[in-house]
Amino acid sequence: MNIKTFIVNPLGVNCYLVHDDTKEGVIIDCGCSTEGEWKEIKDYIDSENLTIKHLLNTHLHFDHVWGNSFAFRDLKLSPEAHRADAFIYQDMDRQIERVVGFRIPHPPMPELGCSLKEGDTISFGSTSLKVLHTPGHSQGSLCFYSAADEVLFSGDTLFYGSCGRTDLEGGSHSDIMKSLQRLALLPESTKVMCGHGPSTAIKTEKCHNPYM
Repeated sequence: MNIKTFIVNPLGVNCYLVHDDTKEGVIIDCGCSTEGEWKEIKDYIDSENLTIKHLLNTHLHFDHVWGNSFAFRDLKLSPEAHRADAFIYQDMDRQIERVVGFRIPHPPMPELGCSLKEGDTISFGSTSLKVLHTPGHSQGSLCFYSAADEVLFSGDTLFYGSCGRTDLEGGSHSDIMKSLQRLALLPESTKVMCGHGPSTAIKTEKCHNPYM
């Protein structure tokens, strides 16, 4: 598995482009907010001659989905996410205003495509990711896990030394605690690619993260 990280938009979202030696791949959390940020991602796709099979969202907060419109326009991919977050995605202006206090212009969001749920498998090339439903930061928060490569894409559920906030619409402190307890059961060698900030490992978080 090859992982290319792009740090995008003013909130510093980690957008991941994941592919294997077959040249097939996925985009996780396409949060780019400008044409320039998207061009960097698209140029990498073109330079590596990649075929992107899935546009995945760990959740549907605006900072993680801003770039879905670019990917839909240029790659003809519809965003895939858990439907429990659909209500916040469908009223993006209201969501942004509730978080930052004012509206921010953005391209129209493409309609959601495949609905992801607990236990689904996302396949591309010779790689597969298991879908884990980890509510708490939002009702529909997901993690994507590769047991073969020992990698977890945690979105905003788990951060280095911390976890996602639960005071936004659909958030739940009790739910995120249960989700973190579940992630703590993964192999300690699992590398964690977070939605913001540096990567970490399950062992590191079990030892030092007060929420784990």
